[in-house]
Amino acid sequence: MTDIGDRIRVLRVAASLSQTALAGESFSPSYISLIEGGRREPTDSALAVLAARLDTTAEYLRHGESGPNEARARLEIDYAKLASENGHPEESRDRMLALDLTGIAPALHPEILKTLARAHEGLGDLEASIAVLEPLLERVRAHENHLDAAEITTSLVISYLQSGDLHRSVELGEEVLADLESAGLTGTDEHLRLGASILWAYVERGDLMYATHRASELIAQADALGTPRGRGGVYWNASLVAEGRHDYALAQRYTTRALALVGETGSTRDVARLRHHYAWLLLRGEPAAPEAALVQFQLSVPVLAVVGSSDDIAFAEIERSRAYLMLGDVAKAEDDARSAIERLGSKPRLDTWRAHLVLGDALLARGDDIGAADAYLRAADMLGMMAASRQSAAAWRELGDRYLAQGDVSGAARSFDRALREAGLRPTVPAAMLAARYKVTVD
Repeated sequence: MTDIGDRIRVLRVAASLSQTALAGESFSPSYISLIEGGRREPTDSALAVLAARLDTTAEYLRHGESGPNEARARLEIDYAKLASENGHPEESRDRMLALDLTGIAPALHPEILKTLARAHEGLGDLEASIAVLEPLLERVRAHENHLDAAEITTSLVISYLQSGDLHRSVELGEEVLADLESAGLTGTDEHLRLGASILWAYVERGDLMYATHRASELIAQADALGTPRGRGGVYWNASLVAEGRHDYALAQRYTTRALALVGETGSTRDVARLRHHYAWLLLRGEPAAPEAALVQFQLSVPVLAVVGSSDDIAFAEIERSRAYLMLGDVAKAEDDARSAIERLGSKPRLDTWRAHLVLGDALLARGDDIGAADAYLRAADMLGMMAASRQSAAAWRELGDRYLAQGDVSGAARSFDRALREAGLRPTVPAAMLAARYKVTVD
């Protein structure tokens, strides 16, 4: 009975309820006091009422974490995590979806839902992952569980960024970051990783000056207060800021530093993803180093094939395609591009347009002008489904360059115009006047 009373008292205090408030109209405050003191055993019906008011289950109040439902749920969570780590996100997802949350203590719900969201992410279904995490974040923030909120928000920031919703990525990330700082949690791993993830969104949105300022602040906080895990995340994303400013040498130094720090944590997934990023930088340096980039992919892809997501592998295939094309191996470049397209599917993704773009480049390199034009058109269609941003403006510019190389001046002009519009530069001359003067149709 004391165990039951202890659990009731702990949950009551956590919910900021007095004994009178918990008693309500159903019981007397003295009855609650007797239960919490271990001097009265609640009936099954009383336990059900108390469980409802404490947002838990009667089984949890009676048995705690050793209850049959909780024990089974913990076992399923462990199996699901193991499935994800072994490259089987479908099994992980199905195990979590099979659990009936109504019969499991709410204390376990966040872990179940985070595991489910990770499985969706591993399958490349960012929309499903977001749909799981958004309501979970709202609940966690309501209970002021700041560190859990930061972990969930970091996943959401990255998912929104990858799906092209940069505004939501930054807005949500800054809200929760402010909560952490108000709670005195500046410099914790959760604070640093969330702040570092938002840097990526700022870069993609084109706020390079502010991103540079925030990167300097985070590096100072990380070096003063952070663990290797937190510091590694900061240097990783600071390299993105340096890359956005086209300072590839600094970006590579930051990435090398991040690799050393993340390597100390033992996170094979993070190390492999950092190798992807390093390879990406090597392909954009001056001069580019495609051979060195392929070495990084040889080290990272086998790891991420087991512990990563389908998006991780697609990213590698896209960038390997670029590397092979630089080295003149058109066949391998085309194979990797097609594999990435098949892996990513038809949902609007930043990586999907890149995959169609590199496929077009490979087809153009082997003389298939018609196939290349079709690939570029598909890339344009994918971009058209995504929100305007610095990244989409740069993408339309890249597409225009391809059309120009093909001799399609009209297509190039449309792409360059779209790039300007995505960057916020709109036509200033009335379309009707241009149409009348030059007898052309103007969008």
